[in-house]
Amino acid sequence: MARASIQLIQALRETARRLAQGDPYQWGHMGSCNCGHLAQTITHFSKDTIHGAAMWRHGDWREQLRDYCPQSGLPMDEIIDHMVDFGLTRDDLTHLERLSHPAIKQRLPQNRKHLLHNRRDDVVLYLETWALMLEAELQKEARKGTPVAQRKPQEVLIPA
Repeated sequence: MARASIQLIQALRETARRLAQGDPYQWGHMGSCNCGHLAQTITHFSKDTIHGAAMWRHGDWREQLRDYCPQSGLPMDEIIDHMVDFGLTRDDLTHLERLSHPAIKQRLPQNRKHLLHNRRDDVVLYLETWALMLEAELQKEARKGTPVAQRKPQEVLIPA
């Protein structure tokens, strides 16, 4: 699961906000899909730049993540590098594209457990739920009083 940090929580919420406010969404477009929108937020690249980077190699996000090689120098792998450096795992991104991470789905409202991976409102709910889950994780760590020296890079704890 993703490394909880304020930066990641903010990126998830910003992505959800942009989608909720009507940013162009197209699940079949590498820069305008679920992962594409989060990549826009994290990298500040345009949807067209992300889509163009993906065209250097065959496949959707799932296939790009499977074939990812940090030493390849391919533009899409550099985008994935940014996302991994931000605290995400390849597994997180694979689940995001299908809205399928079990821990996130478990936290969804009872009447919204069955999300459609290509429906904007479902993507917004998934991102918001993920952000809440990571925020709760940070708060739990803060209550435990984990010493700063033992925290992972980029982690800043939210006061309880």
